[in-house]
This record gives sequence, structure tokens and C-alpha cells, in this order.
Amino acid sequence: MKQILLIFILIIVKTPSFAQDKNPIIPTTGANLKSFIPKGWKMILETTGDLNKDGLADKVIVIENTDPKNVIANDGLGMNKLNINPRIVLVLFKTTANLYQLGAKNSGFIPSENDAESSCLADPLMQEGGISIEKGLLKISYQYWYSCGSWYVTNKNYTFRFQNQKFELIGYDEDSFHRSSGEMSSTSINFSTHKMSETNGGNEFNEEENKPKTRWTKIKSKDLLSLDYLTNDRIDHFLENIKP
Repeated sequence: MKQILLIFILIIVKTPSFAQDKNPIIPTTGANLKSFIPKGWKMILETTGDLNKDGLADKVIVIENTDPKNVIANDGLGMNKLNINPRIVLVLFKTTANLYQLGAKNSGFIPSENDAESSCLADPLMQEGGISIEKGLLKISYQYWYSCGSWYVTNKNYTFRFQNQKFELIGYDEDSFHRSSGEMSSTSINFSTHKMSETNGGNEFNEEENKPKTRWTKIKSKDLLSLDYLTNDRIDHFLENIKP
């Protein structure tokens, strides 16, 4: 009976710490950026700009877990070891009290450095992607480049605006390039104006074949996605259902 009770206690004690590694508790306010970085995590990206039109310099940071257990061996193509430590993006509003206030948090949208299922994929965020604040808008960019298994290079750019007391996805841009044939295509969607442009037929290597054509369409009106609850699956489902 004592052994069963001991096992039960150990499960209760260990379960929160495991959850903490996956989705750590982030304070709502802090004096500096370090206040928002949990133990065992590190900051890998930072950008500055006014996101809520109050004239103060807000911050957006990406933090990454440093658990060595999430650096796994890879027996297939690509690197010998894969870092699949989770990442979190935090939006921090600067206050008049010279503090930072948590404005948004997402732990399911930022890809890890490596992908266990796509071991040839370079880091989508740090390779050629990143985060930036431009004209009061938050932009998160990824590049999908494979060292093996695919000739395509795809860039995906997401634009968020702080409105309705949350960061809503107002724009999506994607362009693809085939490294062997030179074929290019792109898609641009404005969720505020409900317009989408699709360009196909471009070719970077052959001028004779470089005949891009753009088609504009009206997309279905949908409630805008919020950064706090965004995942790649939700975006894919959303993009599929807005098509005319």
C-alpha cells in the first residue's frame, strides 16, 4: 500500500514539471525581458516597435527550450542530431510605468530548429525567416528549404495587426521557387479586403518561359485568426475554407 501511495505522489509531483517544459508559465508583467524567460529557456530572437499606437517601444521575442532530451539522434538523411526543442513567441507591451506587459503568447505556431519527420529541413525561422515590426504590424516569416528530398524553396509570411484587443492575422504571402527548373509561383491574401492574388508561370532561369500571370479573386469572409491560438493546422484549414 505504501509503495502504491509513493508512486501516486511521484506522478503528481512530476506531471506539472513535464507540462512546464512544454508550456511554461509566463508572467503577465515584468521589469525587463529576462522576467519573461523561464528557467531552462533562452531568447533567440528580438525585435522592437510600437504595436498598439501608444508611442512606446514594444518588444516581440522568441524563446526556446534548452532541454538536452529534445536533441535527438537522426539515423536518416540530414544532420546526425535534431534539435526539436519547442519555441514560444511573446508580445510584450511597454507601459508608462516602464514595465512590460504580456500582450500575446503562442506556443504552437513557431517551428522548432529541426523536424523529426523532415530531417532535411533547415531551420524555417532562423535560416532566412524571422520576426519584425513594420509600420505597427507584426510580421513572422518562415523559409522552407530542404537539403534533400525536395527542390522547392518556399517562403511564408504572416502579418498581424493589434485590433479588437488581440493580434489578428490580416495578411498571408507565400512564394515558391524550384531550384532545378526555375519555376516560380506566389500567393498573396489580404484578409481585411477579402482579396487574393495568385501568380503562376514565372521562371527565374529562362526568359522565354518567364511569363507570369496573376489572377485576382474574392475570398470568403471569415472571422480573423488570433495569434494566441494559431497553429499550422488551423491556418491550413482556414486557407482551404476561404477559397471561392
